[in-house]
Amino acid sequence: MPGRSIERKRAKPGSRGGGRFFHVEIRPSAQFIAFRVQDVGAPGGVERVAGRRASGSWDTAKWLVEKTHAHVADGRLVADSDEAKKLFASLGSAPIHVAGDRFRARPRRDVPESAKPTPAMQRAQLANIKRAQTAARARREGKTR
Repeated sequence: MPGRSIERKRAKPGSRGGGRFFHVEIRPSAQFIAFRVQDVGAPGGVERVAGRRASGSWDTAKWLVEKTHAHVADGRLVADSDEAKKLFASLGSAPIHVAGDRFRARPRRDVPESAKPTPAMQRAQLANIKRAQTAARARREGKTR
């Protein structure tokens, strides 16, 4: 049909598979009004995209994982580096393929303040106290000799 123009919408980042990163969406971008990218850990590798809500609070919108730190196997993202393994362990679910370089995962479970300290927090606190007591004991014994 001559004279008829076809409007193309802008492709979402990561939807065509040509970039440097895998995009792991945690929360829909519609929840946020502004975004900021933060490098996590060593330069490159894993980056956090933080989103600002209308209320002013910030939360993680998605994670960017460099393609050298992970690969795709059976529609899932598999970590190749320690940094990526740590990230995937902290997510609420395994990243599942959506399209192109885009994946979706659930955020980690929110622990209400009434349930804190959790048993894991209590174990960590006891371990820290024992470690501090051992260090203090070693310092005292070093001074008396």
